[in-house]
Amino acid sequence: MQIGEFAERAGVSARALRHYEQRGLLTPQRSSGGYRQYTGDDLADVARIRVMIEAGLSTEAVGRYLDCVRTGADRTEIELCPALERELNDVERRLSAGMERLTRTREALHALTRAVVPEVSD
Repeated sequence: MQIGEFAERAGVSARALRHYEQRGLLTPQRSSGGYRQYTGDDLADVARIRVMIEAGLSTEAVGRYLDCVRTGADRTEIELCPALERELNDVERRLSAGMERLTRTREALHALTRAVVPEVSD
């Protein structure tokens, strides 16, 4: 199937597919006319790529560890090699730090809004 139909079936944009291809994550076959031709195996690859990106991994990291992840009908399995575990732990630390910053910002916002003096109308 060509890129438009495949993108719809995979639940991503055609632009995302081209990006995955540029990053070496996806290698569709080509027709004699040069059009990308995707197969069912490519659907599984896109599912694995999406799971990893949604987990906070960069496309560079996805490329390194794509073979460690398997997706199925209702679950994802991962072969957790030490390097991938470190990468995932780094993502967790970044998320925790970001959540702490958001919490501090929210607390400062609430403190500021409690300090607001209501306007007096004449």
